[in-house]
Amino acid sequence: MDVHASDEAAGPRDSDLSAAGARVRRAREAAGTSLRSLASSIGVSPATLSQIENGKTGLRVDRLEAIATALGVGVTQIIEGTVPRRGPAGPPDPDAVQQDWRHYGPLDFSPILLAAVDEFLAVGYHGTTMRRISTRCGMSVPGIYNYYPSKQLILVDILDRTMADLEWRAAAAAASEHDAVGKFCALVENLALYHTHRRRLGFLGSSEVRALEPSNQRDVSRRRNRQQALVDEQVHAARMLGHFRPPHPDDAARAVVTMCTALPTWWQPDGRLTPEQLAAEYVDYALGIMRYQPPTS
Repeated sequence: MDVHASDEAAGPRDSDLSAAGARVRRAREAAGTSLRSLASSIGVSPATLSQIENGKTGLRVDRLEAIATALGVGVTQIIEGTVPRRGPAGPPDPDAVQQDWRHYGPLDFSPILLAAVDEFLAVGYHGTTMRRISTRCGMSVPGIYNYYPSKQLILVDILDRTMADLEWRAAAAAASEHDAVGKFCALVENLALYHTHRRRLGFLGSSEVRALEPSNQRDVSRRRNRQQALVDEQVHAARMLGHFRPPHPDDAARAVVTMCTALPTWWQPDGRLTPEQLAAEYVDYALGIMRYQPPTS
């Protein structure tokens, strides 16, 4: 049974599907939950949840109830659009804090996603076809469609996983320090490490985000803005304490984040600096931009 009543023969109207999906997306964003996290909680793939949010597939009542339970809200709140937006700064995830945010292992990507990353980097999103991904990963085109009904959903899954990886590391990095300057330095180090160790994903996120459909692009932009906000918060906190003295703190914070996210455009693994050496340099650059004043004893 779908959330919206419809003529049994005709099936749910496109406008009904879009409206139901939009309500789910708004509820998820208000709850501060990623697409991948919610999909995992309700036992579906990120691709399936993305189809629901984009009005491409129906929303059963039992699935709506599962979504409400996972988000910790009521079904009526989702339908009426009254899910309260949660504050940006909650307590850090204990599981994330316990993980080593400086350690980078192999990507936990399926062969389909690994092949898609290679193709998107080689010929771009619009130049990539399911046939090319199929050839590269050794799976038939129909087999790929069983997991991802469209190329768009492959890109959505890649970028969702990219952001989820960055987000837990940022939470753990900030939680590893106790004062505003320390948290700022850890966040900058994390951004620099991520955009070198995961430079292929960083480059893909920068170059192909415009290929996302508008609703998917808004989701990625919201999560990126949150990463900027984490840095902004520590900049303003350190400025209030007199440790940072930039004339325009918001501009300075954006400059720091941008120089880190630009690393995939030029850094190479066989270059002069390792990711760790480069991250240490970037922390120094960031403190210079902030006109850091050490506390006097």
